[in-house]
Amino acid sequence: MIDTNLPIYLASKSPRRKKLLKQIGLEFRTLTFDFEEKLIPYESPVIAVKRLAAEKMNEANSRVKSDAIIITADTIVMLDGTILGKPKSKIDAKRMLRMLSGRTHLVYTGFGVMNTSNNKLLIRYEKTSVTFRNLMNNEINDYVETGSPLDKAGAYGIQDDFGAVFVSKINGCYYNVVGLPLANLYKSLEEVM
Repeated sequence: MIDTNLPIYLASKSPRRKKLLKQIGLEFRTLTFDFEEKLIPYESPVIAVKRLAAEKMNEANSRVKSDAIIITADTIVMLDGTILGKPKSKIDAKRMLRMLSGRTHLVYTGFGVMNTSNNKLLIRYEKTSVTFRNLMNNEINDYVETGSPLDKAGAYGIQDDFGAVFVSKINGCYYNVVGLPLANLYKSLEEVM
């Protein structure tokens, strides 16, 4: 278990990330702020997720006024050299799911961990390969109508009722696809203590 007297802040609005931190027994506070996740054309996915996690860390650090541990993260989906962020609409979500149908894509999560009392900062990432089975149009439409895919990179959640049955194979960290690579994050938290 992570043992610290410092408050821990999760700088994320993601309910999935909150649930994952609770799963590993962390007591934390949520720090939310508006942040525009700007994707740069032709930027490598590793650089993109690490840059976004670092930018979020800069913003979070400016808001935390006492010694603390801060966690930030950003997840993207990569298919054929194209980064798929969060869908802009239901139509966009359907488009993304049709692209992913029957194919393998990569999920990247960049995350930052900072101890403001000793200024230790780690920016890391995790990559997981995910294969979808062939999806039927009615499955895509039904899933998008739930509204669930609209706040998720690649327009799906592997932990969702529908999203779970879309995945036929995974190679790498499952929790990375959910939004935080727990083993990598836990090790990083220990390192900044």
